Amino acid sequence: MDRRAFVIGIGVTLAAPLAAEAQPARKISRVGYLSPSSLSDPRTQRFVDAFRQGLRDLGWSDGDNIGIEYRWADERTERLAGLASELVRLRMDVIVAATTPAIVAAKQATGTIPIVMANAAGPVETGIVASIAQPGGNITGLSMMAPGLVGKQMQLLTELVPKTNRLAVLGNPTNAINAPQLRQAQDAARALDARLQSVEARAPGDLEGAFAAMIRERAGALIVLTDTMLARNRAPIAALAMKNRLPAVYGATEYVEAGGLMAYGPNQTDLYRRAATYVDKILKGAKPADLPVEQPTKFELSINLKTAKALGLTIPPSLLLRADQVLE
Repeated sequence: MDRRAFVIGIGVTLAAPLAAEAQPARKISRVGYLSPSSLSDPRTQRFVDAFRQGLRDLGWSDGDNIGIEYRWADERTERLAGLASELVRLRMDVIVAATTPAIVAAKQATGTIPIVMANAAGPVETGIVASIAQPGGNITGLSMMAPGLVGKQMQLLTELVPKTNRLAVLGNPTNAINAPQLRQAQDAARALDARLQSVEARAPGDLEGAFAAMIRERAGALIVLTDTMLARNRAPIAALAMKNRLPAVYGATEYVEAGGLMAYGPNQTDLYRRAATYVDKILKGAKPADLPVEQPTKFELSINLKTAKALGLTIPPSLLLRADQVLE
């Protein structure tokens, strides 16, 4: 080996580790996850698992090329504003907000960081986005409300109890989505020539009184509107419906798993899995304003036969054939 080749070889050998040291560290995208719920709730855990799986399916691995900061309000929605502000201070690349209260808190905290709605209830009606096709601003994602959903729930309920024309609807007036859902219920009741009684529950302590009001008005069946507080108290609500012998329809399968009679609504686990596709697109350069809000395409009908038997009801074969889940 001549002297010139030796010197070049030494230079390459010395430069190699220096070049390796000079390689930039792999960028880890930062995603905030804001929820009004508690991770101790099995329903919440199911949703988080679906979101994580959706990310993995798209090539994102927590701790490798993505880092997720979770913030839980533990059923105290008044904490959401502070938690959202904390995620903004941490300079997240994207914030995923679960349910309408979290979305509203995130929107109030930032007008620049992209926000992905995991399961918004009526994002247009509540003023979160400008429209489904062109959300505008920094927010996009998935809506859990479909046009006519409450009407479909009412139709299913009247199939099950065709002789009743007195229907109660239970909602939480502090939730911005309550009014649009109530309007859907009123429209559906008029079409069915049914009398509708609107009953409110702002907190768990209001539930006993709400059911007492239904009984005073001789309600024959019940529709429970979509709401985070009501969903958290699905087991007490199902128990009160049973105690007062009120056939009820709900918007999520979890109510039926907690003893409720029947549920019809979007597959919420699928919505959380789909939320990952929005995170993926935004991290790859897409702007939220250019991504249309996705409405649910998968709906589930669930029926609890044990509850039906306890209420003295026979489920029509037409309903059983359409059911995605039947609990015995």
